Amino acid sequence: MAKNKTEWTGASVADFIAAVPDERRRDDAKALCAMLEGLTGEPPRMWGPTIVGFGSYHYRYDSGREGDAPLAGFSPRAKELVVYLMCEGEKNAALLARLGKHRATISCLYIKSLADVDQQVLSDLVRESIDTITTRYPTP
Repeated sequence: MAKNKTEWTGASVADFIAAVPDERRRDDAKALCAMLEGLTGEPPRMWGPTIVGFGSYHYRYDSGREGDAPLAGFSPRAKELVVYLMCEGEKNAALLARLGKHRATISCLYIKSLADVDQQVLSDLVRESIDTITTRYPTP
């Protein structure tokens, strides 16, 4: 079985965010960092070279693939912020409809700027994702 590419690295989150070249994206990364730390109760840690993650969980798929992933996370990419969360189900669909300007997949939410979205709705989406993950992958 192949090793997961995205693992906790021990690199500095502060240094990573400080190196984000776009000032608005850097400010959004700081705000997202504070939001996700507050929602998870976990400090930020680097997962791979570009993902800021909070907490962790262990998953195991029916295929046998397993690994660890951050409970919530984000990456300030060049063109948009990517928030990593589970966005499935009717409740999430209703929240996404109220979020503001974004695009989404089952596990990623793409936002150009935090100013484009309702941050309370974003917080609700993250809480819902954490509930889904901890229910689906309970800690032993």
